[in-house]
Amino acid sequence: MCMDNLSKINFETPKSVVNPISAQAPQTAYSSPKRFGNLKEKLKILFKNRKFQVSLAIVLLLVVLSTIAVVIPALKTYKAVKVTYAQAKVTADAIKKQDVELASVELAKTKDSLVDVQKNLHAMGYLKFVPIASWYYNDADHLLNAGFEGLGAATILVDSIKPYADLLGLKGQGSFVGGSAQQRIETAVKTMSKITPKIDDIADKLSIVQKEIDQVDPGHYPAIGAGKKVRSGLENLRLLTDQSVTLINNSRPLIKILPVLLGEPDDKKYLIVFQNDKEIRPTGGFITAYSVFRLDSGVVHVEASSDIYDLDNTISGKSKAPAPILDYLDNVNVLNLRDSNLSPDFKVSMTEFMKLYNRARGKTNIDGIIAVDTQALVAAMEILGDIDAGGIKFTTKNDPRCDCPQVIYELEEYADRPVQGTRANRKDIIGQLMYAIMQKAFSSSPKLYWGPLFQTMLTQISEKHILFNMFNDQAQLGLEGLNAAGRIMEFDGDYLHLNEANFGGAKSNMFVSQNVTQDYSVGSDGAITKTVTVNYKNPFPPSDCNLERGNLCLNAVLRDWFRVYVPKGSKLVSSQGSEVKMKTYDELGKTVFEGFITVRPQGVAKLTLTYSLPFKLGDKSVLPLMIQKQPGTNANEYLVNVNGRKLEEFKLSADKTLNLTLR
Repeated sequence: MCMDNLSKINFETPKSVVNPISAQAPQTAYSSPKRFGNLKEKLKILFKNRKFQVSLAIVLLLVVLSTIAVVIPALKTYKAVKVTYAQAKVTADAIKKQDVELASVELAKTKDSLVDVQKNLHAMGYLKFVPIASWYYNDADHLLNAGFEGLGAATILVDSIKPYADLLGLKGQGSFVGGSAQQRIETAVKTMSKITPKIDDIADKLSIVQKEIDQVDPGHYPAIGAGKKVRSGLENLRLLTDQSVTLINNSRPLIKILPVLLGEPDDKKYLIVFQNDKEIRPTGGFITAYSVFRLDSGVVHVEASSDIYDLDNTISGKSKAPAPILDYLDNVNVLNLRDSNLSPDFKVSMTEFMKLYNRARGKTNIDGIIAVDTQALVAAMEILGDIDAGGIKFTTKNDPRCDCPQVIYELEEYADRPVQGTRANRKDIIGQLMYAIMQKAFSSSPKLYWGPLFQTMLTQISEKHILFNMFNDQAQLGLEGLNAAGRIMEFDGDYLHLNEANFGGAKSNMFVSQNVTQDYSVGSDGAITKTVTVNYKNPFPPSDCNLERGNLCLNAVLRDWFRVYVPKGSKLVSSQGSEVKMKTYDELGKTVFEGFITVRPQGVAKLTLTYSLPFKLGDKSVLPLMIQKQPGTNANEYLVNVNGRKLEEFKLSADKTLNLTLR
């Protein structure tokens, strides 16, 4: 039977099979010369075919046309973009160098380069009608339009400040170069009203920039690879544009009324209050001295300067002190002018201050209040150098007696060391020092000091070492828009403001450091529990505070009345560290947790608060957070953790807004 089966097998090799190996696998064209020859014959026949020749010609023509219509314009556009980018960097460098003349020239060059980019892009205008490709073409077109408007706004700004270049300490030849520094200021202020309306033109152009960028969809770009960088850049550009438009719109009222605030055409008077941040109080420090400055077309005149105690002594019939003072400040039963800044909101505190000030015999009708602390004085002196005032030479060199600038030690010693009898104007030295600083600045060449001073003062304002409360509504609105008014702000999201007051703890804030940790815990339902931990440390030995021996008491036990402002509706879960029972109440649109803690020299202390937020985490898992810095404080360390994972770490030198990804 096996033989019968074998006899049925056909052993003849098929024509298509060359060998056993080829029978097992498909034959390639290269494995058979005969097959390769057949392919050549077929191609010859195909190329002789008329229809194929026409089709091939059409394909080649389309390739050539697409190269001419897309590839070449795209390459030209890319080349133009690279040139414009390089030119924009040159312009930005000129602005960083504060050279207004060069910036004006480079802005014009940048605009010319942008015109070339637009010309090359519009050569591919047909892409507007091509699906998907139209997205990127339209995005590029909107960005170009935004670029032109942004350049226009920058040009208006540079041309507006060009005449004031020398007064602002910028590079470039200003228009006010004749006469003394004060005469130049006066001339500049008198002409300022001619250029302040330009702020409307700048705002209008930035609004167009915002509208153009809003039409660019970052979602067109993938969140991976190179597209991720593009998407992130567009999202940041949107945010930056929105912030710029908000800043300009908010500052518009202030800029328009700036000549009036500087005493043109009618002079203005401002009360300058000095807050000693080494003895921290809610708005930045204990109010120790004051001066009255009169501005006449920008020129400053000092009309009065004295110790705040002298002014306090002229007020009779003072009301009973509020609870925090009665509870924590020994031997003080009435509300004094010097203790009136109890609200963390500067405007609210100054409203209380003015109620008392208006009853003082030494009062002057004023147009606003400006608060300055020691850190602003030191910052100015670091630019101007040593200052002589009241028979004392003040410097910013470190003084080993306090491990602080010498000017700080001298001010504290002059103000607080006990002396036999009564020292006349014992704290008037501060007013004399402030006046001497201004005199040195005004009597010098603007190009020598004014630029660095102007920028330093802007930094001091942003860090809340200088605060403003103007009685002109438009000016106040503009200052609040610039966050220069020390207001407690509204915010949609999480919020934190730690506010402290040193009640009878000498100048111990000079020696105490602190860091703040915020730990978030998110439940499966989106509920958020937050723990805030504040660590205090004073590594320095105590001062000999025996006043009978005439000692200077600087480092003593810090007696810290604290309030933690959080989103309204938050619920305190637990607390540790407060030496009194914690209080919870609502104020200034926030919920407040209040307590009291002490920190000893060469000691540490720790405050821990756990509370639930009044909202749950949304589907996007992103939580906005605003942290507001207390005026007068240093740049304390802040750490943000989520479920034990570190998210952010920074020094809080100014108010800060974050977007936290909690999941």
